[in-house]
Amino acid sequence: MIIERSSNWRENFIERFDNDGPWDSWTLYKMSYDIEKMNLIPEFSGLQAPKFLTNLQLLPHQVEAAQTVIEKMNGKAILADEVGLGKTIEAGLIMKEYMIRGLVKKALILVPASLQNQWVTELNVRFFIPAISYRKNTPIEQYDVVVMSMDTAKKSPHREKIYEQDYDMIIIDEAHKLKNHKTQIYEFVQSLKKKFCLLLTATPIQNDVFEIFYLVSLLKPGHLGNYETFQSSFSTTKNSLEDEKYLKELVNQVMVRNRRQDTGIEWTNRQVETIPIQFTQEEREVYDMLYELKSISSVFSSSFTMVTLLKEMCSSKEATFLTLNKMLQKCITKEESDYIEKIIEKLMKLEINAKAEKTYEIINRANDKVIIFTEYRATQVYLQWYLYTKGITSVLFNGKFSKSKRDWVKQLFRERDQVLIATESGGEGINLQFCHHVINYDLPWNPMKLEQRIGRVHRLGQESDVHIYNLAIEDTIEQKILSLLGEKIDVFEKVVGDLDDILTRKA
Repeated sequence: MIIERSSNWRENFIERFDNDGPWDSWTLYKMSYDIEKMNLIPEFSGLQAPKFLTNLQLLPHQVEAAQTVIEKMNGKAILADEVGLGKTIEAGLIMKEYMIRGLVKKALILVPASLQNQWVTELNVRFFIPAISYRKNTPIEQYDVVVMSMDTAKKSPHREKIYEQDYDMIIIDEAHKLKNHKTQIYEFVQSLKKKFCLLLTATPIQNDVFEIFYLVSLLKPGHLGNYETFQSSFSTTKNSLEDEKYLKELVNQVMVRNRRQDTGIEWTNRQVETIPIQFTQEEREVYDMLYELKSISSVFSSSFTMVTLLKEMCSSKEATFLTLNKMLQKCITKEESDYIEKIIEKLMKLEINAKAEKTYEIINRANDKVIIFTEYRATQVYLQWYLYTKGITSVLFNGKFSKSKRDWVKQLFRERDQVLIATESGGEGINLQFCHHVINYDLPWNPMKLEQRIGRVHRLGQESDVHIYNLAIEDTIEQKILSLLGEKIDVFEKVVGDLDDILTRKA
């Protein structure tokens, strides 16, 4: 193919020169003027990004959150909206705004591995941000916006590759995973240069008030003082009302939190029911024998092991057996092994699981899609078998599933099976607004895990009331867990703000 230069421009130029014009085109000038005007940002208030996002219907609270972070928090903030209100959208909007203003070019987004592809899709499709998903051999220096799993980022050689880059913005999803300042991921994030930084979590406090201290310290070191000052001023055991208000005020200077009731959106209700369950006599005998284990030998005196065993017994004999079998290998004396074997013998003779029977009753009464959350995989498998014997179809959900398998399981649950049985990891990264019933078969120590579970169904797009059933066996460790959950919710509400119902409210 031959390419020749056109000489028409010379003839046209000589003609205009001889005739003294025309030298301009009003149409072209107007088009050029309109383009420059559109790109002009006369002041640093208000958002420019929304008019460019044609694939996204932004909600008022999302726009307001983004504006607050940019105008009042200098791009360093905790986005702590309740589950399902669109923290990802807010983060994407903030990043897009900074990109339009020329303040952000390179960005690193750290997320749980299960959410990596979801983030890449959201940024590319909704925000027209060319993000890529990091894999082992990705030449990170060649890409401006990289989405990487937290577990990968904190390890060599990936960690060193990140340190070599000069990122303008860091975004961390599920930031409550940074609550422990002694972990590798916390130290890694702490050492990153953070011109702009967003921490996304619906649960900035999960167990105690010190977790918010460490999160805020990642954004603005010293904002809450040093550890000793914070401990003496805001210890939850001796808080006065004035201390609580002051701490809340300090936290709100770096945190945006929208609640469902404040969004102007009409939300469906939560119907929370705590259901007490009685052990059968045979189950109670095994539970009591487990409780006595600590007096048999120092090998079994570990409080963690005992708590685990007692919780497992409140879940299923299958989960309990696995732990007992491991303990059997550690026995030193014949007395110890004989006692455990005696427990196992009685355990294996159990024919009734009182909690499983109550679960079947609830599912039968609901006559609808139901999610069951359990903490143990052995219980998960048992429940699937038990429900099958009752003619109820179910599918299992596991946090180790790949994205494609997660999507496949979700489709099976939507189109075929009545029940989804999920372990704790099912409380993150799966949205199931078509389901209206959640059974917390095993109660976690952490109230925010309950909120994460419920948030899988009670989120934007839910059209029906959501029914939550918290199961607790009377006169067992589960009664203590219920009491502790109430205390932790109280701490959360004092520092962060009110929480939607996750337990039955006391009168």
